Amino acid sequence: MNPRKRPRRKNASAMKMVGSLVAVFRSAAGFTQRALAERVVVDMETIASIEQGRRPLKGDLATVLDELLDTKGALATAVQNMPEVDLVPRWAEEFLDHEREALAISSYQNQVLPGQLQTEAYARAVFRSRVPALDADEIEQFVAARIERQEIVHRRVPPTMSFVFWEAVLHDRLGGRRVYAEQLRRLREWADLPGLTLQILPFGRTSHAALDGPFVLLETPEHQHLAYAETQRGSQLISNPDEVSILARRCAMLRSQALNPEDTKGLLDRLLGEQ
Repeated sequence: MNPRKRPRRKNASAMKMVGSLVAVFRSAAGFTQRALAERVVVDMETIASIEQGRRPLKGDLATVLDELLDTKGALATAVQNMPEVDLVPRWAEEFLDHEREALAISSYQNQVLPGQLQTEAYARAVFRSRVPALDADEIEQFVAARIERQEIVHRRVPPTMSFVFWEAVLHDRLGGRRVYAEQLRRLREWADLPGLTLQILPFGRTSHAALDGPFVLLETPEHQHLAYAETQRGSQLISNPDEVSILARRCAMLRSQALNPEDTKGLLDRLLGEQ
């Protein structure tokens, strides 16, 4: 595994300092958050989160902002010198490395929505539910890392992605009604993305191929097939062909037991209509 790819997070205090610099430079240049976001083609929430120290400023955006705000490379230099700490346990690092480059990803979840499908607000609600509780800075950094993982969906050649999740996940209200409604809209929008398939495993099934819990299947650029499974206190990356084959067969069965993609869209439309 390439250690340079190891998932890490920026130091919370340093993120706040850099965010304050962005706010000062933006104001001095006469931009509102919305105007700046439009100029650099990002969401206004991204600018707001960076300025509040909730999201790290990335090097490429720092370079763009330095040029636009005429800050003589100050932001890029600050980003390059921000201290970092480990964001995820070492047992998850290899999985995240493979996920970034995967040709195909298949996921089954029965407690929360897959991380690649979560809105920022939903992800925040997930991390706020952790026991023992995380502090506010930790929550925001974990949220930022989760949203960053979604960049694979927007790769020039994105992976083929298949998600199956239990209907119960859609009836939880993590974060409250507004977060729930926003998350439903996201799911419905992404259900129409090419190369991405959503299927809901409905209530009332008389058979279930994955009673042992959630898992993820990956195909690497070298066409190696891997599996990943999490438990309450850890996880494992599975490379044994026999074990991966068992999970692949369960995944195939789950797809046959779940609603097809069109019926899944119909259920999402119905739930959205109830909002």
